Amino acid sequence: MKPTVEVAAAVLFREGRLLITQRLPGSHLSGLWELPGGKRKPEESIRECLVRELREELDIEVVAGELFEAIEYDYPEKTVCLKFFKCRYVSGDIRALGCQRFAWVTPDDLGNYRFPPANESLMERLRSGG
Repeated sequence: MKPTVEVAAAVLFREGRLLITQRLPGSHLSGLWELPGGKRKPEESIRECLVRELREELDIEVVAGELFEAIEYDYPEKTVCLKFFKCRYVSGDIRALGCQRFAWVTPDDLGNYRFPPANESLMERLRSGG
């Protein structure tokens, strides 16, 4: 049986633009873009995970709000349970600490970036104004 990984990610808009990050070289799905976040540790809640990951990867503080979408996706080597939360920016100047780079993009721009297969339905929802 393959492992299941629980992942939290942020749907964070500012002035009509969505924050996306590019995965590090050598990581699973390296070079692809994603919504910022990461894997939940056993001792934390999924929202605590998201706040920690954005602090570690981008040096920002956010409040994790309501669940926007949940997706379960089977990769050959693992299953991922992705939970996307609407987030509110609190403080900090974004720095690419745990990612190659970041970008603020409009929903219409999302088609210009390559995202993991697990994110396809979410990207379609965001592009259509969902």
